[in-house]
Amino acid sequence: MAVPNREELKNLRESFRAKKQTCFILGASGETGKELLAKILRQKLFSRVTLIGRRKLDLDGSFYSNVRQEVVDFEKLDESAAAFQGHDVGFCCLGTTTKKAGVAGLIRVERDYVHHSAKLAKAGGCRHFILLSGIGASPTSRFFFLQVKGEAESRVKAVGFDRCSIFRPAVLLCDRRESRPAEWIARQVLGAIAFILPTFYSVSTVTVARAMVNNVVMPDNQKVEILENAVIHALGNIK
Repeated sequence: MAVPNREELKNLRESFRAKKQTCFILGASGETGKELLAKILRQKLFSRVTLIGRRKLDLDGSFYSNVRQEVVDFEKLDESAAAFQGHDVGFCCLGTTTKKAGVAGLIRVERDYVHHSAKLAKAGGCRHFILLSGIGASPTSRFFFLQVKGEAESRVKAVGFDRCSIFRPAVLLCDRRESRPAEWIARQVLGAIAFILPTFYSVSTVTVARAMVNNVVMPDNQKVEILENAVIHALGNIK
């Protein structure tokens, strides 16, 4: 992928804004999703932003004036098909862990909810779908989590969007509010490694969100594009 320079990106943003497109975000309550929403709103890229999730988020003030929220039951998603209609772009940052959801729950969230949402989005007119996946994702991976991620990727690609951008970041670094001591220590260690090898082991959620936002304004040169960690760093470091 050819990464634009700052001036080129500025022009791309201006052209994109003029289209007055709309988007939805799945997973806006997560660390990456929160960063993504903030950057989209600061840059005023979309005329309307819809958050689709299990519950409404506490969003007050004029900063969120063009944001609407749709509460859905992911186990009965067809009943909320209308929430996915009328969007040009869809961002999917859905995710969980086996600790929170168990093995079966993780499969439902990471693969089934993602796939079902993608199908409804396509039927509703979405042309560009951006999926947050993970480094090493593959349906044939020996690692359960990466296998599920890979299956989700394959199913989303098969939906047939005009453009599908799949982000495969390495370990995500963030300031999680409800972190456990072990997680905090791990982030400190990985943060130190990232200082030495910035594109290898990790990437911040801020960088991923910025890369997503920068990607969406770029020309769609290919139907399906995979953005690995090094490209996410390069694209996400342009402000």
